[in-house]
Amino acid sequence: MIYLITGGSGFIGSHLIERLLRNGHSVINIDNFDDFYSYRTKIKNTLESIGINSDFEFSDKEADIQHLISCSDSAQYSLYYQDIRDKKGLEMIFQNHHIDMVIHLAALAGVRPSIERPLEYEEVNVRGSMNLWELCKDFNINKFICASSSSVYGNNEKIPFSETDNVDNPISPYAATKKCGEILGHVYHDLYHIDMIQLRFFTVYGPRQRPDLAIHKFTKLISQGHEIPFYGDGNTARDYTYIDDIIDGIIKSVLYLESHSGVYEILNLGENQVISLSEMVNTIEEALGKTAIRKNLPMQPGDVRKTNADIAKSKTLIGYEPQIDFQNGIKKFMEWFLRKRH
Repeated sequence: MIYLITGGSGFIGSHLIERLLRNGHSVINIDNFDDFYSYRTKIKNTLESIGINSDFEFSDKEADIQHLISCSDSAQYSLYYQDIRDKKGLEMIFQNHHIDMVIHLAALAGVRPSIERPLEYEEVNVRGSMNLWELCKDFNINKFICASSSSVYGNNEKIPFSETDNVDNPISPYAATKKCGEILGHVYHDLYHIDMIQLRFFTVYGPRQRPDLAIHKFTKLISQGHEIPFYGDGNTARDYTYIDDIIDGIIKSVLYLESHSGVYEILNLGENQVISLSEMVNTIEEALGKTAIRKNLPMQPGDVRKTNADIAKSKTLIGYEPQIDFQNGIKKFMEWFLRKRH
């Protein structure tokens, strides 16, 4: 099979590509190496995902990315430095390749930045997704997996969060763009018979996690003896999901789509284990053998109080079965972090 992956040089995307290549599939990776976090991190992700273990000599961003493209191109893997807002650029890629399925992971991420840059989030997360659906329509590609987010639930009163819950009350532009993606995805499914699964990811962590996300950020700050921003009273909580379980859920969604037609489904991918902010920090402290210096701050606009995934539908429909609990996941993350640091 030939899969087009958007955002394939990011955290989740690089792990997915690594798994697909290992399973003998071909991959087309589209990534714009956005400066939301260092493009160098994405280059390292890319090299790891395709099994190239070399000391990359960094210089200038444009030159570095072109060098990465030239050294990574193969019969099984193609990399394109491409923004999903550029429909003409995307069209050239669709013209150059036979594509069996699109797995759309690219997005402008982050709740707090979306409050500061809402129009840019709409351009990337809504218009960019529509560009891909338009091209799937034009090129008769009828299998599509899309990354949604647990943020669509907002401050849902019912715990755990189920796919049948009302999600009409998002509390950040990021969450709103993700809900728009789900709604517009259904339009393209209904009008153009594109089989689709929308995956609501719940707080993914693990090796290669973005450095701005809490677990990675706190681990780095605590290890260096710097203070950590501690928002609220510590009782906010998340359903942290280890990266291997997320990749397993995506792969099982791929297999389901390949063997079924007339599909439009929304699925939660979570661990179904809720960890408070205080417990998360305590677990990192224990793993590092260091005490965090906490800078107490008020709750941030757009942050939800708690997330908790009801994964019954995912278990039934695709056989999703998370394996890594939070304590073991943190151990695995810490092994990677300490190895990377040295």
